[in-house]
Order: sequence, then structure tokens, then C-alpha cells
Amino acid sequence: MAGRIAWIGLGVMGYPMAGHLRNRGGLDLAVYNRTAAKAEKWVAQHGGTAAATPRSVAEGADVVFACVGNDDDLRAVTIGPDGAFHSMKPGSLFIDHTTASADVARELHAAAKAKAIGFVDAPVSGGQAGAENGVLTVMCGGDADDYARAEPLIAHFARMQKLLGPSGAGQLAKMCNQIAIAGLVQGLAECVHFGMSAGLDMEAVVEVISKGAAGSWQMENRHKTMIANKFDFGFAVDWMRKDLGIVLAEARRNGAQLPVTALVDQFYAEVQKAGGKRWDTSSLISRLKR
Repeated sequence: MAGRIAWIGLGVMGYPMAGHLRNRGGLDLAVYNRTAAKAEKWVAQHGGTAAATPRSVAEGADVVFACVGNDDDLRAVTIGPDGAFHSMKPGSLFIDHTTASADVARELHAAAKAKAIGFVDAPVSGGQAGAENGVLTVMCGGDADDYARAEPLIAHFARMQKLLGPSGAGQLAKMCNQIAIAGLVQGLAECVHFGMSAGLDMEAVVEVISKGAAGSWQMENRHKTMIANKFDFGFAVDWMRKDLGIVLAEARRNGAQLPVTALVDQFYAEVQKAGGKRWDTSSLISRLKR
């Protein structure tokens, strides 16, 4: 039995993920969101209760989930003055779905263990659609016994999950994910731009090449937005730049050479300056069409 469940952070990812715990898992949740109206909306839709602070939502919970914005947000909802760690009981478990640094994962794992709380860093991939459809990929770091407790709960909104190493390994794996995506999206943007410049029917071209070695999730799901020059779906440029900032900072520490990732990060900075902060990541093509 999962026991009492709490959820912190009801953004575009957390809102549907928490919903799957309720609707697929049949679990009753207490929820907290920085904007209280969002928590009240979730409760009106799914049931459960809304709490005023992370500390109060976590009180008495057996498992607490979080999906917030960045390292500072994560620290605020865990070890901050109203943080969940102050009220979580020994033997409880904290599962963090935030995309954050490996350093903060290790820091909070240590802080949790000092209070006899389990901690799993479990960033996700699959975007808003993956969250809504409950088919996310979840990369996990932490202790094996903590992961074993987390796994059946995460399964309610994931199609793939795996423990990849000790605390921080989940965040490092998410960095690998974002490195791979950055290069793919730039390659796809150049492909579509080149084909359109050459006068090709790119819908027809993609129909063919997507079935060969060039095929990818990005090609299948983002070529249409690139062709149409409409970037109102999917993972926002601001979020990608946050993630790439984490990647590049980690690379400076571990000595990895990431020339393409660094270049694509600069290209996304250009998109931001052009007013594309909230455009989705396929908007990389916009700087080629200027």
C-alpha cells in the first residue's frame, strides 16, 4: 500500500502526472502549488485536498512527489522555512521529478537521509503530451530500496523508468537526454530549411526519410511545426535554455566537450531575443528563415 500521498507543483507536467496517480492509481492526494488557485482547480477536478504550504501538505505523508521549476524552487519546497522535509516522518519517501542539477539532488539526498527520509531524483522526458498521456520516460537516481518503493507509483504515468545509479544519476541522465535532443532539433531544422529552400515538398520528404536512418521522435513530432512556422506546442525555449545551462555547467565540472550543445544553446538565446521565449523548441528553424 502506498499510504498517504502528497504532491508539490502542479505545472504543465505535474498537474497531469498527479492526475494519473489519482485516476490510474486510485490514490487520494493532498496537493500544493505556489499559485493556490491551480491546486484548488486540481482538487475540484480530481478530489483530494489542497494545502497552503509544502510543509503542511507533506505532514503525515508516506510519499511526497515534487515537480517544480529549478534548483532554488526545489530547495524552497524541501529545506526552506516551509519546506516538506520539516514535517515528513522517518521512513517516508520524497520523489523529485524536477529537472535540476545533480548537485542539488545529492544535497537533498543527504539532507533527507539525515532525517531518515528516502530520496529519489527522477527527472522526466516526454513533454507535456507525455505527461498528459501518462507515457513519460523517467530517469532515476538514489538508493535501490528507495527506488523499489517509488517504482510502482511512477509506473502510473511512465512507460519507461529505470534506476541508473546513486543520487544524482537521474539528473545526469536527463542531461544526456537534453544533449541528444539539442543536436537532433538543430539537425531537423537545417533539414527542413534546406529542403524548403530547394523547393521540395517537405511533408513528402519527411514521410520517406523518417522511415530510414534519419528518423527520430523529433522528426515525427516536430517537422510539421517547423514547416508551418508555428511554435505553440511542446517544450518552451526558456525551459530548454534552463536545462542546457545545467548541462553546460556540469560539463565544465566533469571536463566533457560539448561543442554542438553549446552552439545550439547560443542559437536558442537568439530565439529568445527575437521574442520566442515561450515558443517550443522546434522554433530553432526560425533563425534560419530570417
